[in-house]
Amino acid sequence: MKGLELLLLPLLLILKDVSAQWNVWMPKDISAMTNSCVVIPCSFTYPSGIRPYRGIHGIWYFGHPYPQLFPPVVYKSRTDIVHESYSGRTKLLGDLMQKNCTLLINNVGVEHSGRYYFRADLGGANIYTYPDFSHLQVLDQPNIDVPEEIVSDQSLDLTCYVPDNCPDMSPQIHWIYTDYLPDPVFTPDNVEDSNTAVLSSTLTFTPKPMHNGQRLGCRVHYENNTFVYERLISLDIKYAPRTVWVNVSQEVMEGSSVVLHCDVDSNPAPTITWYFGDQELMSEVASNSSLSLDNLTPEVEGVYTCVGDNGYGSMNTSMYLAVNYPPREPWINESLTLLEGSSVSLQCISKGNPMPTLTWLKDGELVGTITAEERSILELHEITPQAHGVYHCLAENEHGRASNSFNITVEFAPILLDDSKCTIVREGVQCVCIASGNPEPVIEFYLPDLNITINNSNSLFNYRTYSDGYTSTGIIKLQDKGERGTNGDTGVHVHCGISNIYGSESIRLELQQEKKFMMAVIVGTIGGVAVIAFIIAAVRYVGQNNKKENGNPGQDVGSKVENPSMFYSAVKKDKQSLRKKVGDDSDYQSVGPMADMERQELNYAALEFLHGRHREGGFRRADGDGSDYTEIKAK
Repeated sequence: MKGLELLLLPLLLILKDVSAQWNVWMPKDISAMTNSCVVIPCSFTYPSGIRPYRGIHGIWYFGHPYPQLFPPVVYKSRTDIVHESYSGRTKLLGDLMQKNCTLLINNVGVEHSGRYYFRADLGGANIYTYPDFSHLQVLDQPNIDVPEEIVSDQSLDLTCYVPDNCPDMSPQIHWIYTDYLPDPVFTPDNVEDSNTAVLSSTLTFTPKPMHNGQRLGCRVHYENNTFVYERLISLDIKYAPRTVWVNVSQEVMEGSSVVLHCDVDSNPAPTITWYFGDQELMSEVASNSSLSLDNLTPEVEGVYTCVGDNGYGSMNTSMYLAVNYPPREPWINESLTLLEGSSVSLQCISKGNPMPTLTWLKDGELVGTITAEERSILELHEITPQAHGVYHCLAENEHGRASNSFNITVEFAPILLDDSKCTIVREGVQCVCIASGNPEPVIEFYLPDLNITINNSNSLFNYRTYSDGYTSTGIIKLQDKGERGTNGDTGVHVHCGISNIYGSESIRLELQQEKKFMMAVIVGTIGGVAVIAFIIAAVRYVGQNNKKENGNPGQDVGSKVENPSMFYSAVKKDKQSLRKKVGDDSDYQSVGPMADMERQELNYAALEFLHGRHREGGFRRADGDGSDYTEIKAK
């Protein structure tokens, strides 16, 4: 091999000297359709000092220019010996003596695609293979020139190319599957460059996102034969997101789970990002994305937004996720101590979904109005003692209820209650003083006739006090030992004083039992008079009858009787049947209704008619006559 290189070196040096004069021209690229023909235009030159010996011969090689590598012979002018794949297919159209080496290849196939080299043989040592070549591309379908990027709403040109290098076959181009295109425009063209011809047809239209993925193509056929060639493409139209679909807004229960879906229509696939408010939750490149939320709480309620962005534009869609839950325990005022006559605003705040209704209750009774808001305000103006109590705020919705409560304490000056009075009991007089106030009022009694104040520090009298909430009761018991008026009357003068830090009051207690006693006396007197009158009338009636019977009508009844009888009428009743037994002096009860504390004593009047004698303890006229009289006693 080394010796062969040494022998070829002088030849290579000689060829180098004359290579500048050996030139060839042929198209660098040429194409043909399968089963058609192709003409490769060719012309060459050689040094002018060379005289062809026995004419000029030419050889076409396929693939390589060097004969020593034994490339396939496409055409050889001296003989018909060619490579079997070209047998009967090739023909030299040019005149070598005219330096025209144009080659015709019939019935080409895809296997004939490649480089073609021409070699000029001028005889003797004047043989030269031109390094330039023509690259043949045999196509089984036409070419469609598609831009690297097709953008929606931008005008697009698609060009279908078909070679027109076979003299015996003229191609025709038609676009197919274009019915859906908006206003397509077809522009035919025939371009010749370097003795090669290309027939083209340009389709012009404005693509829309809806055209993405659609198929269209061009079809080529030749006259006078049945050869048909088609090329189909799928449109890859870039467009910004045009729709972003997410779940519809929905309601879920607290503690449950939910999956939010997002689908984005765009090309290329977008970057999908989920946001909760302004907070980014997740991001991924995909045409759809899912966001899972577990163990939901009210804090995750809000607006969820899916954003799709693919570089050509962005779009977003939001949905609202509502988390339902029962009302929370209401927030309310702390327990309050208020002064009578003041005002206050009571607040109740509770959250729930749906919005809870708020109801104010006092000691179980409805107060104020029912509101369907998170906050309810109850205004209390010019507070009275009746405002004291337990206040509840009740929050309710369809999922449950919750409540909270607090106390309102009203402080007020003492008030003397109507049950305060003095009454006569068996042992004397009992006085009861009942007062309501906050703070709890202090009660004391004052006897103006004796100038004595009775309270806890004075033990001379039977003094007792009781308390029941904001009600205080003071009781004293006065024995009938001169503790009466200075004039000797039967009235009892007792004053009750009540006081706390907000005020004081003093009032004379009325002896209610005296009224009953006087009424009994009056009733007894009137009854006695009526009885006396009845007796006198009866006696006279009997006397008249006796006179008639005895024939001595003028005779007095009294004179007829030696020992005149005593007529009298007594209205008496057993004490056990007239009054309620109250027990001994130690039976005192806590003051409630006064009917339970008083020791009621029924009074009675006894009328005794005495005749002719003095009755001990009675009253007799000073003249000593025998007149009848009535004694009225208070028992």
